[in-house]
Amino acid sequence: MIALSLAEIAEVVGGQTHDIPDPSVQVTGPVVRDSREAGPGSLFVAFAGERVDGHDFAAAVVETGAVAVLGTRPVGVPAIVVDDVQTALGALARHVVRRLGATLVALTGSAGKTSTKDLIAQVLRRKAPTVFTPGSLNNEIGLPLTALSATEETRFLVLEMGARGIGHIRYLTGLTPPKVGLVLNVGSAHIGEFGGREQIAQAKGELVESLPSEAEGGTAILNADDPYVRAMASRTKAKVLLFGESGEADVRAENVRLTDTGQPSFRLHTPSGASDVTMRLYGEHHVSNALAAAAVAHELGMSADEIAVALSEAGSLSRWRMEVTERPDGVTIVNDAYNANPESMRAALRALAAMGKGRRTWAVLGKMAELGDEALAEHDAVGRLAVRLNVSKLVAVGGREAAWLQLGAYNEGSWGEESVHVSDAQAAVDLLRSELRPGDVVLVKASRSVGLESVAQALLESGAEGEVSAR
Repeated sequence: MIALSLAEIAEVVGGQTHDIPDPSVQVTGPVVRDSREAGPGSLFVAFAGERVDGHDFAAAVVETGAVAVLGTRPVGVPAIVVDDVQTALGALARHVVRRLGATLVALTGSAGKTSTKDLIAQVLRRKAPTVFTPGSLNNEIGLPLTALSATEETRFLVLEMGARGIGHIRYLTGLTPPKVGLVLNVGSAHIGEFGGREQIAQAKGELVESLPSEAEGGTAILNADDPYVRAMASRTKAKVLLFGESGEADVRAENVRLTDTGQPSFRLHTPSGASDVTMRLYGEHHVSNALAAAAVAHELGMSADEIAVALSEAGSLSRWRMEVTERPDGVTIVNDAYNANPESMRAALRALAAMGKGRRTWAVLGKMAELGDEALAEHDAVGRLAVRLNVSKLVAVGGREAAWLQLGAYNEGSWGEESVHVSDAQAAVDLLRSELRPGDVVLVKASRSVGLESVAQALLESGAEGEVSAR
């Protein structure tokens, strides 16, 4: 964080200082909520959760070098006491962002946010120091913590914004007002919570509504291939830049194809020129993500050649998102188990089909959460798609939703041993251990709550060290 005195922080957050001998002492280290991350010069934010109360770690973090604690009560060590820690954290982030000389880029969407954010960061940091959201810390706590990690040297601040209801993104943009806003897509993720795509579009569009006008330097970057997103152009006063495979897109891809290993290759066109891209990531869905990143980079002054080189060299920065690992015996494990929704599930299956040409393919799939009334139809459709893509074997893992996956496959013509329903991760591991052979490709994917990453990990450990059970 940029250096601030405890007195200034207390004034910004509307708090009272307690047990602070010298309020002019500065916070020069990170702002953290995990006591294990506290160190010299840091500020520890004490949240009181259902299981753990951060205030209980106050003395320990100060011993490790933390300057003070931000909490809701005195703790016997230097502290700034406020009524609400989350509100105070947001106020501090807003203050720091205003002080920064950085350009703030915010993005949202139903699918691909984290992968696209990672691409944007890898492209922009070739131009100037860039800070970006780690993993998927995109909510009312993770976002301000990311903003507070910026320093005086930061020139680009890339923030992923998530939403589970109307008003969430409006709140986040109030904490960290963006200059460039990117909306990727409006899909089925969390449709059960929102109630429909129209409501999802309403929530995601709050990002472009928050942008400054074109005269003030604001830019809305919108997906030309998604009608819900493209319609958001009418909701902003900012400049509009379109990306996609549509011929009307300002930043677009032509001659899209997948390599023999399932990696996208295409001709990138921007208003400043064109250049060829072959990505290290897997799956055609990354073309849209790459175009979104290219549109941001173009708007911030990078040439088509610079962007193409950066995209071609970019890798995956976040765990369990199309992580491809080949075991010593030639079995390839694709761990995409961080999360799942209908759009990302279809993209992963298509990537599996592309990677598995001439090889046996396995789709180990589980529940897609928060689909509401659409759950049965969406799981059925994914099971059917696995058959249409000629996936060799579908392993549906879990309860009711897994049964729907297998039913879809069965109704599409997957009979006999082409699909199977197993009860849990261990059963899936046992099955795969007994039937995998060199050259097979295994995709593992489900919503985060299912925990199917344990299947991928167990299979990797089995290939390297022998029989290891899923955890």
